[in-house]
Amino acid sequence: MHACILSIGDELVLGQTVDTNSAHLSRRLAEYGISTLYHQTVADDRPAIAKAIDRACRDAPLVIISGGLGPTDDDLTRFALADAIGMATDHPDRTVELQLDQPSIDQMQSRYKSLGRPMPKRNTVQAMKPLGATMIENTCGTAPGLRATIHDALVFITPGVPREMFTMYDRDIEPVIRELLLDHEPRVIRTSKINTFGTGESNVAEMLGDLMARHRNPTVGTTVAKGYVSVRVRSESNDLEHAQQELEKTIALVEAKLGSIVFSHNDVSLQAATLDILQAQQKTIATAESCTGGLLGKMLTDVPGSSAAYLGGWVTYTNDMKTAELAVNPELIKTHGAVSEPVALAMADAARTRTNAHFALAITGIAGPDGGTEDKPVGTVYIALAQHQQPTTAKRHQFIGDRETIRDRAAKTALNTLRFQLLPPHNSPA
Repeated sequence: MHACILSIGDELVLGQTVDTNSAHLSRRLAEYGISTLYHQTVADDRPAIAKAIDRACRDAPLVIISGGLGPTDDDLTRFALADAIGMATDHPDRTVELQLDQPSIDQMQSRYKSLGRPMPKRNTVQAMKPLGATMIENTCGTAPGLRATIHDALVFITPGVPREMFTMYDRDIEPVIRELLLDHEPRVIRTSKINTFGTGESNVAEMLGDLMARHRNPTVGTTVAKGYVSVRVRSESNDLEHAQQELEKTIALVEAKLGSIVFSHNDVSLQAATLDILQAQQKTIATAESCTGGLLGKMLTDVPGSSAAYLGGWVTYTNDMKTAELAVNPELIKTHGAVSEPVALAMADAARTRTNAHFALAITGIAGPDGGTEDKPVGTVYIALAQHQQPTTAKRHQFIGDRETIRDRAAKTALNTLRFQLLPPHNSPA
């Protein structure tokens, strides 16, 4: 069984608000083996919404729509639903009227009364429904949902407010879906995400080889976000146990092919994965940062319980601070420059010895947009790793992007440098 998901609103189309509803709905539908054919975001434009509803109802037997049920002039979903119902008749130009649903208006008035204020007159439109549609009670907001059938497809419309949409889905939509599936062959979908860092998407795809063939089940695909390349595995079967077994087999194959660049599964961040290893090994880390301005420390302290492994750090943005706080020799800076391997090494050594940590990471670089030279262009970053009773090492990196991207990649690369060092020798990169 397939579904289409529509999200309505100018704020979504313009990128002012991130659409989290569609992702939530897709995950919930997948629990019942329902594949989402597509997500579509539509502006507050009545003809465009009506056309999107009509198309979705031709494409899938289940359509879920969120947004556009408010009382203002740009809330047009109920009117577009009426248009779509008309388009599905033998007379596509037919106008489908809206009618007042008295139970809904009574519930809305009761809700406003409980809040101690009268219901604005314009909210009456929220109790209007197209002929042939039914209302869905909203227990945590003022806008009821709508249910209709178009082209034999079941259509649900919910408010765009996530809490209201989630509640309506749980109480009124999911039970109907369960009942619908009684007449269909059972289908189970199980998914997992394998996160990597340190190489590009094309390299990951090449390493995966025929695992990414589109005809195979489970399917394997890649996505990129904020420097991470994630491998998404999707297993479908008529049997839950078989779907899970095949998912786990493919995950094992993916991990075998990708090796140490895999740092976690699903929503576990790089910093959380690195801290897990540190804590398991009862090791500690300190930091010394220049161009990242404390971003590395922030990433580490974003993880609850990070104080068990992260001791603290320094943000030595200027040359004077590098000397005053970390005793970096001014002659070293004068000879090699603040962005150099010797200075990165000195920063890391000082951070480790002054905290007595097992490890210390240091970052110094040019994040831009200014400050680059021919020898050291914008994006040049040195990352050093100091460790107890081992030589301190540093590596030059050349990152591409704007200031924010360069700083982000530098901090993540530093974390990954530490993670590689913590891995068993046979798992470390060559």
